[in-house]
Amino acid sequence: MSVDNELDWEGLRAVGKVVREVLQEMRRAVRPGVTTAGLDAVARRVLEAHGARHAPRLDYNFPGDSCISINDEAVHGIPGPRVVRAGDLVKLDVVAEKDGYYADAAITVPVPPVTDEKRRLAACARAAFDKAMEVARVGNRVSDIGRAVENEVKRHGFVVVRDLAGHGIGRKIHEEPSVPNHWDWRARRTLTEGLVITVEPIVAARSGRIVEDPDGWTLRTADGGLSAHFEHTLVVTRGRPVLLTAA
Repeated sequence: MSVDNELDWEGLRAVGKVVREVLQEMRRAVRPGVTTAGLDAVARRVLEAHGARHAPRLDYNFPGDSCISINDEAVHGIPGPRVVRAGDLVKLDVVAEKDGYYADAAITVPVPPVTDEKRRLAACARAAFDKAMEVARVGNRVSDIGRAVENEVKRHGFVVVRDLAGHGIGRKIHEEPSVPNHWDWRARRTLTEGLVITVEPIVAARSGRIVEDPDGWTLRTADGGLSAHFEHTLVVTRGRPVLLTAA
């Protein structure tokens, strides 16, 4: 969507704050021994306290109040009895809906002690996002974001998961445009003032190819390699974007 008026700003900022608080509380709860269902209960409690809902459950009947993916799981992991262990790479992904507005963010949490590869992979996803912020501004193209992400990921020695991308958001989870994490000549749309999108580098240690689990939701790397994810919802401006889901 595009931010057209003060009501839109108010609604987007409010739901962005909810997403931020959910992720902060979930991150605090990540430790060896906690189950992904336990982490999901934290998400549910914070969402309910703010009168918000987990948008994938609302729109797509996702079986959880957050997506929790571990190690080779890239995205859309279903919360359940799985126990978080020391050394895991835990990805927390939350999309909230509040009063008809949507926001989406994700973080990768390394559970100490972690290998150097896991630490570098998580840092790579964040660094790729930061590089994208340098070009996610009025007058550039969506493809410039993908180029910035992929170049930074390659510089770190990793690869992007090409089949997953950011997207427009605001009044629905997924709106136009798609925001690839690699240069794609088809992503020619010019970034305009007030455009609301997610930028979400999803990176892999080896092959960027993914497969779907039998549960119909979880996407993991085909080769069993590690993955990391970092995401914010932002509003495009003439300068640095406004990050709705960041403090």
